[in-house]
Amino acid sequence: MSVKNGKDYLYLVWKSTTKHKRYIVGQLTKNGKYEFCYRDDLQEAINAGFKPLVAFPDLSQTYYSDTLFQGFASRLPDKKRKDINKILARYGLKDYDEYELLKRSHAILPIDTFEFVDPVFNANEPFVREFFISGLRHYMSCFGEDCKKKEAITRGDELLLEIDEGNVEDINAVKVLTKENCHIGYIPRYYSETVKEIIKAGRKISCNVTMVNAERNCDECIKMQLKVE
Repeated sequence: MSVKNGKDYLYLVWKSTTKHKRYIVGQLTKNGKYEFCYRDDLQEAINAGFKPLVAFPDLSQTYYSDTLFQGFASRLPDKKRKDINKILARYGLKDYDEYELLKRSHAILPIDTFEFVDPVFNANEPFVREFFISGLRHYMSCFGEDCKKKEAITRGDELLLEIDEGNVEDINAVKVLTKENCHIGYIPRYYSETVKEIIKAGRKISCNVTMVNAERNCDECIKMQLKVE
């Protein structure tokens, strides 16, 4: 849980389909009521093609609601679905909680390139985060076509991390490697600064593959868990 000043935070991340780069464009907070506002990466994202959300046209305004904003709630599975209990169990939930489901599922849809991310505010404390590895299509050389290359990676496989000094795209870039030292991708940009600091501090980190699904698009085919003790 990412709590600051009594508010529980989620970041809204948008990925450019041309630059294949992720931007933190907004933040959703909860403290009784819900709040949404745009964030620091907004202008850079706009330069990369991002357009303000229809429900939130004013870039400088903070929006408030007693319930989860409809545009975000609509990204979640309907609670009336026959298989809803299986879906909830997949994310470790017993009851239907919109905000928790948003946080744990990331609310990724095939129709756009948005996702919700649980930020890390206090890297000095232990935490666990699960996310998709970035850049797979390039570093596994599958380019969205040769998905059989992912068959060499299976759920439970150990992963290693390495700071990528001199990376011009992300000064905090952290490589993700297999235990055979094969570079397959990167820690997503929204976590890279925190992970780089943790590596430099010599903290104990464990990483492993939690999902491999070659039928998903290239940005969502291999998920990993990062655990910092």
